[in-house]
Amino acid sequence: MKDIPTSDAALCLQFLRDIAVNNNREWFHAHHDYYEAARAAFESMVARLIARITVFDSSVQYLTVSDCTYRFYRDIRFSSDKSPYKRHFGAYVNARGKKSFHGGYYLHLEPENCMLAGGAYCLPPDILRAVRQNICEQPETFHAIVGSEPFCSLFPVIGENRLKTMPKGFPKDFPYPDYLRPKDYSCCHSVDEEFFLAPDWLEQTARVFEAMKPFLDFVNAAIDEC
Repeated sequence: MKDIPTSDAALCLQFLRDIAVNNNREWFHAHHDYYEAARAAFESMVARLIARITVFDSSVQYLTVSDCTYRFYRDIRFSSDKSPYKRHFGAYVNARGKKSFHGGYYLHLEPENCMLAGGAYCLPPDILRAVRQNICEQPETFHAIVGSEPFCSLFPVIGENRLKTMPKGFPKDFPYPDYLRPKDYSCCHSVDEEFFLAPDWLEQTARVFEAMKPFLDFVNAAIDEC
């Protein structure tokens, strides 16, 4: 195995750069110790992240690293990309579990595509409608959350995918139409690799996620009512 970078994040990022250009089983098996070292480094980061989030969100205190991380092997059955391994490490810190419709906190480590994100994804129509309805019933409360600082600066856009027009069944004169157009209630803050290489990356990550928490609380309250 090559010389190991000194920090957990540096090791993870170097491994991910290498797997991106050697994404085949032969290279992976020949460098399995390298992968195990990178995986252990990422799991160390996730363990510290869970503990730090617990300070402001006690609902995640019983989560383990395995509750929040994913297999590195890709499911290639229905993909035109037959590369067997992922090119990123990701952790989803969600008190209800990785497959829950509830919103949680997501950390994504990938060269040139690092991010801190979170929210509720892939919502079924009835749950998506419930979240929108809750916004309609409490527009000023939601506006105060997503229009506040630092949330607005960190997460200027709500939702990865959005409708071009108002969803059916909702008033066309609603004062905040952009709040009802998302197809998912998520938010994302992109960061560069240097963010995770800094000695205070954990505190900076906690700052971002703590700013996200009121948004998650609002969305999750609507989901709970379904």
